[in-house]
Amino acid sequence: MSTIEVGEHLYTIKLNLTGMTEYGVSFSDLTSGSISPPAEGARFDAAFEGQATGAKLNGTVSGVDYMRVRGDGRMELHIHETITTTDGKNIDAQGDGVGIPRPEGEILDIRVNMTLFTSLEDYKWVNPLQVWGIGVVNLAEGTIEVSCHAA
Repeated sequence: MSTIEVGEHLYTIKLNLTGMTEYGVSFSDLTSGSISPPAEGARFDAAFEGQATGAKLNGTVSGVDYMRVRGDGRMELHIHETITTTDGKNIDAQGDGVGIPRPEGEILDIRVNMTLFTSLEDYKWVNPLQVWGIGVVNLAEGTIEVSCHAA
């Protein structure tokens, strides 16, 4: 693999939300604005799956975002996912980020900071990378799209 340049696009993920574990607060009530976040915040586990496509990395993606919504409404993301490449190899991806609800509701702007890891020789080039992602969550459709770049 050639040298990865800062800012270089690595891949884009397109995901579908596949499940939501709630811990005392309804996610749909919270994100629709029918209730406010409790003072102590709220916790959710958002399962997802989909595809990664790009010039540098392609495959399927599955994982969970262990999300916390603070009392002020800011969403803190704690992401654990597996990228399974088109040749069947697994890459671990972990990161954190924020979700910022748009005023019109149902849409979140997200920013993520990810690290990737594998011991597989053909994919070790991912290990030193810091990956920054910018994307959008459409809660009405249950979709997520993030463009991921080398930092």
